[in-house]
Amino acid sequence: MRLGRASIRGTAKRHLLHFHFSLVSLSLSFFPVVVWTFSPLSFFHCPVLVFSSVPRALFFTMFTLFLAFFLFVSVTLALPTPTSRRFSARNDDELSQGANITGTIGEQGTVEGTTGLGDISDLLYTVPIQLGNTSTLVDLGVIIDTGSSDLWVITSDCVANACANSQKTAHVPAGSLTKTGANVTMRYGDSTTGTFASGPVAMDTVSIAGVAIENQLFGAINETTSPIVQLGAAGILGLGFPTESQILSTAVINQFGKTGTTDHLVASSFDDGPLLARIAQTGALEMPMFTVSLQRSTIDVSGTGALTLGKLPDGIDNSSLTWVPVRLYSPAEGGISAPTFAPDEVYPLRWEIDLEGVFLDGVEIAPSTVPTSGGVNATRMSALIDTGNSILRGPSDVVSNILGAISPSYTPDDPNSAISACAKAHNLAFKIGGQMFPIDPRDLPSPVSTNDASTCMINKIAATDAPGPGALFRWNLGDPFIKSNLVAFHFGNLTHPSQDPPRIGFLSQVPTDAANLLAQAAQDAVKDGGKFESVPVVTPDTEDLEPKVTVVAASASLQAAELTATRTPAATPSSAVLSDNKQHSDKSNAAPRMGIWDSWLIAVGGSFDLH
Repeated sequence: MRLGRASIRGTAKRHLLHFHFSLVSLSLSFFPVVVWTFSPLSFFHCPVLVFSSVPRALFFTMFTLFLAFFLFVSVTLALPTPTSRRFSARNDDELSQGANITGTIGEQGTVEGTTGLGDISDLLYTVPIQLGNTSTLVDLGVIIDTGSSDLWVITSDCVANACANSQKTAHVPAGSLTKTGANVTMRYGDSTTGTFASGPVAMDTVSIAGVAIENQLFGAINETTSPIVQLGAAGILGLGFPTESQILSTAVINQFGKTGTTDHLVASSFDDGPLLARIAQTGALEMPMFTVSLQRSTIDVSGTGALTLGKLPDGIDNSSLTWVPVRLYSPAEGGISAPTFAPDEVYPLRWEIDLEGVFLDGVEIAPSTVPTSGGVNATRMSALIDTGNSILRGPSDVVSNILGAISPSYTPDDPNSAISACAKAHNLAFKIGGQMFPIDPRDLPSPVSTNDASTCMINKIAATDAPGPGALFRWNLGDPFIKSNLVAFHFGNLTHPSQDPPRIGFLSQVPTDAANLLAQAAQDAVKDGGKFESVPVVTPDTEDLEPKVTVVAASASLQAAELTATRTPAATPSSAVLSDNKQHSDKSNAAPRMGIWDSWLIAVGGSFDLH
């Protein structure tokens, strides 16, 4: 999903310890020379002292006292101090060192966590988070969305639009929030399925999978049209990159105005960036990554949904995954410009990877000829990996070819006209990194009516907008793809991607007998009066999952070398494309693109209508 950029904030200036000691060393190295060369000399604007007439012992005594005083002041200034931050800016000199910090790249911490997922009809996948400290702790179930970057939750002030019909089970008391003084509006969806969420930007401690970080920014929503709140979710947890964060942009603009540059955007991401990106940048995780596996709660219930933080799931070896690089966007393609402290860097916008082909039942589908918008040449075929999209979305001509091949009754004007026998399996696969990754055939059909397990619609694939600047992907691979694969999202080095590029790893979870499992599920449903199996999975209780919470340090305690993601998995890409630089511009007026809720469920018995 793509969001229009809006607004922003930063953090208090912090002077790193070694920087101060270097100043001390430099000052002290010149002090004796200056003293012996210039006499008389005014010392700190005190009465004139003639050092040439001062005994040598007295001079060195004064010099020692001066050294002790300077060191004390320097160390005192260097220590981090607590702040009641609103919006402020980070200005760490170490950001400019780039390749000079490679000596410690590779060092990581020991923190990791795992949490289960909630599942409503294979459309809403929620993760439990905790918001606040011990006195104001609130447990929430929020949608996981790799297609966006921001965290937002509905508050008790949200009473109109979608909130008017929400289940009101997870409101955050508006009066308990620490607000920053800024407001944010986040837009979701493509040109036909847009929704929004708006409200103040607030700040609090947030915990996920047993890992907590303080002073996390989030949207305290008082108005939204998102249907997720009507189905029990408290909000959305964006798992994407800082470059697409509405809240981070709001923080930067709030601090620097619309003249804010990429320097401000990248540097502020340590304190004001998305939740998982901030946690990754602390260096506390075993690896700067997370993984997602989704369970199946309809048609043929199976699998266990989980999100791991800082590691691969237990029992999964890194060598079993196919790793591919995340697409980087040059400014000419709609990406951000390089900051002055890393002028040759090119940054990712979202979890987007190249596709090598699309296949149906073993036959490759011809590539799309739909032209791009905005004058951008998009010869590459890429895909957004999006947990917030309940279906698969692709180019209109390719989608029509796929559905027409599956169902002779299909007409492009009627998205529900692709009719097929429920027990008939079709193999839709995507070639990534030289490997084929099929969609489990159990994740393509939906029954036409409540009590009919023989006739189904193939409505889990639909057309989307053409590629355009800043959103060049032709495919959005949503939940049907992620239910079929374990997906690992590795942030790499967020400030210097060329040193440790972001990447995604895939491991197919489709059993070899998936076609037989679909046929058996349809047969069982016929015996049960035409009703397919459906078992909602509630969001797990945070106390049951992670009784112990580890608080990781925010950027105030970081050294520059710790700002990189490090332990590089084997057989993963190690290079990135370089490009030019240009001033970062606010893109709040950009057209929304590819929504988290491109489609959502209206369930009546066993009938599903995705639209």
